[in-house]
Amino acid sequence: MEISEFLGRLRQQFPEGVLAESLESLDPWVEVRPDWLRQVCTFLRDDPELRFQMLHCITALDYLEVQPDRSFQAGSAGYLEVLYHLSSLVYRHRLVVKVRVSRWKEDQPGQLPEMPTVSDLWPTALWHEREVYDLSGIRFLGHPDLRRILCPEDWQGHPLRKDYPMPRQYHGIPRE
Repeated sequence: MEISEFLGRLRQQFPEGVLAESLESLDPWVEVRPDWLRQVCTFLRDDPELRFQMLHCITALDYLEVQPDRSFQAGSAGYLEVLYHLSSLVYRHRLVVKVRVSRWKEDQPGQLPEMPTVSDLWPTALWHEREVYDLSGIRFLGHPDLRRILCPEDWQGHPLRKDYPMPRQYHGIPRE
């Protein structure tokens, strides 16, 4: 099955969940609504003609200042984009699933945005979701062990956010 065919099937299966797609990118991608993420991922993994059984990685991008043509919503102060890189080893397809979330839950600064875990669908997400949580500040609801993975437990903030204030020192040790 060609990638255009399975993207068409995906759009037909989830007409309200699929927001955009691109076949022209180096890695073809589809953007889905956060509340549809689990259903779309389950379909991509379990459908016998697709079988995206491998999750390579999950990453997050911070769009602190957005251009008018990329606005997440009117009046938005930017957004975060979570990317899921998938492969079908059987059919040799690759796909990136994109999900945009507000920078802050319910637009309350300091309240981390939330989205559902996919760690029960792909076990590799156990580590990748922890990394995204630690560095970009996105909570994955349903994750069995969501805690920092790279920064110390007492670290303040999320270092890959563009508005992150770099501390001058940590436990009395100055930054040089």
